[in-house]
Amino acid sequence: MNKDQVKGLTKEATGEVKEQVGKALGDTELRVKGHAKEFEGKAQKKLGDMKEVAREDMDDIERNPSNNQS
Repeated sequence: MNKDQVKGLTKEATGEVKEQVGKALGDTELRVKGHAKEFEGKAQKKLGDMKEVAREDMDDIERNPSNNQS
């Protein structure tokens, strides 16, 4: 797991909590801010996922360079 995946999951969880607290308190601003933070976290986690796939692909190429020639 890379830092973008970890940070993304943290933001996503924090945003979900804020959103739920905002709903419980009837605080629309907190709910919206929480939802935005959750979305930001999901986007950052996806970035981390893509970086992880790219890193794994590069590792495969480095381990087996003859299998990846055109």
